[in-house]
Amino acid sequence: MRGLKAKSSAELGCETSPWPGVNGELVYAVGDIHGRYDLLKLLLEAIVADHRQSGSSQRPVLVFCGDYIDRGPQSAAVLEALVQLQRRTDVQLNALRGNHEQALLDFIDDPVRGAIWVAYGGSQTMVSYGLEPPAPQADAAAYRQARDALLGLMPAAHLRFLESLPLALELGDHYFVHAGVRPGVPLALQDSQDLLWIRKPFIDAKGPFEKVIVHGHSWVDAEPTVCDSRIGLDTGAYATGVLTAVRLGLGAPTILRARGSASGQLE
Repeated sequence: MRGLKAKSSAELGCETSPWPGVNGELVYAVGDIHGRYDLLKLLLEAIVADHRQSGSSQRPVLVFCGDYIDRGPQSAAVLEALVQLQRRTDVQLNALRGNHEQALLDFIDDPVRGAIWVAYGGSQTMVSYGLEPPAPQADAAAYRQARDALLGLMPAAHLRFLESLPLALELGDHYFVHAGVRPGVPLALQDSQDLLWIRKPFIDAKGPFEKVIVHGHSWVDAEPTVCDSRIGLDTGAYATGVLTAVRLGLGAPTILRARGSASGQLE
């Protein structure tokens, strides 16, 4: 369940130095879950074990970088787990908004305008709530009926959770966000569309940024990206069967992993 291998700074073409802080907190940041409740359970177990082995008495800060739903088979269970974590007092939960959460909220607001969400992974989320998705060529009325049915099946706590998700979080010298930031734009002036959706301009930038950017959204394989300017935690859990977190606040970043099968059945 636990792994400590990350891409090296040499592989990434960047230098490493003494790692900046997170306001004295002990932080575990988690990449894109995408409906893989099976992997989330394993990763939370790994975090508990790591916290115990670290000897730290600090209350852990959990930062989730968005995209909890879609594509994987257990979106409803993931949201329920996060709602329950939010109620605990032994951890501090900070869950950020991803582009997939935004797409679901857009669908709820306007099921015709947001219908692309269903094809974009939303159909798996609907199934996780016990709802049959509309056919790809369904008319507007079918999408409205599907939206109403989804709201009837989704617990109110799940919707409140989704609506409350912020776009970013600053902790010390780190900036946590779903997709990334627009290079050359101050963090305080970043556009919400970039925070949720940006890829190539951010990924190709060498930095430095105002802070170390901790993000999800973009992945190539089951390895995270760790260098001075950014930490990329999306390892394609729904496809690779690997869900990744990073521990910050106790020296150099430490990578934690949960591993299962790409199909969603645990190995």
